[in-house]
Amino acid sequence: MVKKASSFAALSGLVYSTDSGRHCPDCSQPVDACICKQQQLPAGDGIARVRRESKGRGGKTVTTISGVPLAEEALKELATALKKRCGCGGALKEGVIEIQGEHVELLLEELLKRGFKAKKSGG
Repeated sequence: MVKKASSFAALSGLVYSTDSGRHCPDCSQPVDACICKQQQLPAGDGIARVRRESKGRGGKTVTTISGVPLAEEALKELATALKKRCGCGGALKEGVIEIQGEHVELLLEELLKRGFKAKKSGG
């Protein structure tokens, strides 16, 4: 026999929230619309690391580029140019460029041609 809850308080779970997501602590804008962080260069040694990954992607191979010393807007433009150069799709997630497929050597050449310090990472 199953007992029914007599009120919403008895459900003891979150039913509705007006929270609109994460906010930037500096400018209190939503993280996606924050302009104070978009102009900052990411911390690192300035070397772009290119590696092939397939973990957690259902066996699909993805080439990732991390550590590129560019601001957010310039990084988006670089990701678009690299996707066009490889002729495939990809994404920019948290400062890491993801290109679908295995294009490590091609991306290394392209980054070096554009004046970045780049090296192959991983196996």
